[in-house]
Amino acid sequence: MTIPKKNTVKGASASASAAGKGKATMAKPDFHFISRNPPWTYLKLRLIPQPGSTPPPPVDALSARTYLTSALLQFLGLTGTSISVDILKIQHGSPMPAANIHSVAAGQPLGPRRWDTVWIRVPREDAAAVIAALSSWIGSGGNGASTSIAWMVCGKANFLGALVSSSGAGLFAR
Repeated sequence: MTIPKKNTVKGASASASAAGKGKATMAKPDFHFISRNPPWTYLKLRLIPQPGSTPPPPVDALSARTYLTSALLQFLGLTGTSISVDILKIQHGSPMPAANIHSVAAGQPLGPRRWDTVWIRVPREDAAAVIAALSSWIGSGGNGASTSIAWMVCGKANFLGALVSSSGAGLFAR
């Protein structure tokens, strides 16, 4: 919403106008932008392979859409598939060293894994349902039954600029 301030007269006084020595000038209006209810919520997602499964092939727009729709269908039924999801960017990460990735339960290295990051935009009203659906979904990655993948929500913001500059580390912190 844009709210212009009233135009004010600068440099004009009663004595200056009476004497005719100064001219009144109009100041440019100041504009302020306030958005309390943005229409979209932006999510940064990471497609991760599950421990003990073979890594999936690199994700493309069609497979990302399929995985997202599958998660929404599984969690919310047919209503979930009607939620508008816009894929903004797909970023392919390089394999991470095995020393940096450990299984939480066993404490054993999982081996090198590739991380694909997907940036999406959903309606603000549906963001909580989308996050719940994606974070609880585990599916197959296309290489047969031995590939098991899941979505990890790395970040959420009402403005894309806030999400890009954030690491997403404190998403679930209180």
